[in-house]
Amino acid sequence: MSAAEATGTDATGADDAARDTTRAACGYADDAGSAVAEFVIAGAFVVLLLLSVVQLALALHVRTIAIDAASEGARLGARSGMTLDDASQRAKELLTTNLSVSYAQDVVASTIVRDGVTLVEVRVSAPLPIVALIGPTGTLQVQGHALQEPS
Repeated sequence: MSAAEATGTDATGADDAARDTTRAACGYADDAGSAVAEFVIAGAFVVLLLLSVVQLALALHVRTIAIDAASEGARLGARSGMTLDDASQRAKELLTTNLSVSYAQDVVASTIVRDGVTLVEVRVSAPLPIVALIGPTGTLQVQGHALQEPS
């Protein structure tokens, strides 16, 4: 054992007590348990971020299915020989098959004229899930259009 080690000083002459006092003044005195707290905070943040991304994906999925159902219903209703009831029934069928009956409650088909062109319009108002598929919901309103074929 060297003389510096025996007296508690390092090669530069600073002793251990002075080093510990400096560390305490800088806030590094007691790190015990901080890794656990950091892990819990970071883990909670990552889980919250993951759930937010999953919720966004679910909302976009519902929106995409509703747009597709409205568009498909409008295309069917616009065909020669089809009625507006056929259009709304097709949209309801697609919504019920891909999502749930509750998403097909408010489907309306109508004929509109835009810029001198006759169109079949299917409007879908469906619940937009805010918290997973349960809990509070918002309302999503989409529409699909198709050019009316001559009879």
